[in-house]
Amino acid sequence: MSTFTFKIVTPERVVFESAVQKATLPTNTGEITVLPQHIPLVSRVIPGEIRITDAQNTEYLLSVSGGFVQVHPGKIVILADTAEMSHELSEERAHDAHERAKKILESKAGMTDRDVASMQVLVDKEMARLKVARKHKERGIRGGLLK
Repeated sequence: MSTFTFKIVTPERVVFESAVQKATLPTNTGEITVLPQHIPLVSRVIPGEIRITDAQNTEYLLSVSGGFVQVHPGKIVILADTAEMSHELSEERAHDAHERAKKILESKAGMTDRDVASMQVLVDKEMARLKVARKHKERGIRGGLLK
């Protein structure tokens, strides 16, 4: 199967860069899967999980908090606010952070609409991290190829 270059970058680092067969990611218009020869595209990426299959059929799972994706012939680049590989995540820490963010959002005491929107983004980010951490743990126990 043919491949294309996939790169995900945050302000801090290049999180992943490799030749891949496909990449599935969350966008503001729904989940999309990019395959070789995909048409050019620019879209917003929302908090969620990214699934990548490389040239050796190894599957990678990442958590992303949001950003933008650019699909070019033979290349896809995601400019993300934050992104983490599944093996970098701790289910316990992700769960605790998600619960803290939910409690703050639920109180809304003295919060402006902008504060509420910012907290909702944080809740969504932490939920994505928790989901990816749980999937990694589940697949690791079953001996999946997930790294």
